[in-house]
Amino acid sequence: MKLASIVGIAVLLASVGCSKPKNAAAAITTDAGSQSSAPNAVPASSDPVVPPAFDSSRAMQYVKEIVAVGPRPIGSVNHIKVEKYILSQIKGDDVERDDFEINASEGHFPIHNIIAKFPGAKDGIIVIASHYDTNWPLRNINYVGANDGASSSALLLEIANQLRGKKNEGYSVWLLWDDGEESMRLPWYDPESLYGVRHLADKWQADGTLKKIKAFILEDMIGDSILNIDRDTSSTRWLQDLVGDAATRLGYQSHFFAREGPIVDDHAAFLSRGVPSVDLIDFEYGYNNVFWHTAEDTVDKLSPKSLAIVGTVTLETVGLLNQH
Repeated sequence: MKLASIVGIAVLLASVGCSKPKNAAAAITTDAGSQSSAPNAVPASSDPVVPPAFDSSRAMQYVKEIVAVGPRPIGSVNHIKVEKYILSQIKGDDVERDDFEINASEGHFPIHNIIAKFPGAKDGIIVIASHYDTNWPLRNINYVGANDGASSSALLLEIANQLRGKKNEGYSVWLLWDDGEESMRLPWYDPESLYGVRHLADKWQADGTLKKIKAFILEDMIGDSILNIDRDTSSTRWLQDLVGDAATRLGYQSHFFAREGPIVDDHAAFLSRGVPSVDLIDFEYGYNNVFWHTAEDTVDKLSPKSLAIVGTVTLETVGLLNQH
């Protein structure tokens, strides 16, 4: 993912740069699903509600098992192992594969998107997404992406557990493990990144699926033990506000939206095509993001509580979307 600047709202901190310098705001010019098309607000609850079921210990175990494989850049043996691991956890579900190949400056690579579909009674789809690859340029160091890629992929596996076998009166929920998110070069290089979602957004636009998507919820870097989800100013505001409402209902509002700034991430491909989209990302991983894209991105920096917060807020957001 790429960030232009994040500003702390409460203290109005100066912009914080990162190793992906570019005006990210310019990359997205459409506020998909603008306020005029936002659904009617759900009345706020005065007291926290019972959170949706979510097994954070099991989610953390998934993180550990993914990380134990080692670095998983596209085209590697470890990448195939993690792909098979994800598929083994959703065996028996309705799974779609989106496989294709890319020609990048570093060579020819296979890309494998994985989609698990859980049907609902209402006409429409909510997509919840996470990338699962690690950086090709960092393939020769022990960069395992515990927070960046593994935490969110594990989150989706646990969400699948909560959806599986239950009657869903709301929209269908599709869980997307997308591939080829990370840039093939560092610093970040737009033309050689976000391969999986760009391909899938094109495919779904061509076959008519895109117009059925009510919301695209991206999970990224959500396991940090000091959890502070950023308000991405590129995300669809009404959908982001709905996430905030869900967090408030569950008593987790202190973990959301204290900082803000534009972020380019996997949701950009859907935003640019008019799909209401939100990026749930904590883009301050250690002081000044010191652990991001380093060998220090390890499981010991993560917390099951953070997984539980983001997991339950995501499921609560789905519930609020279903009320419209």
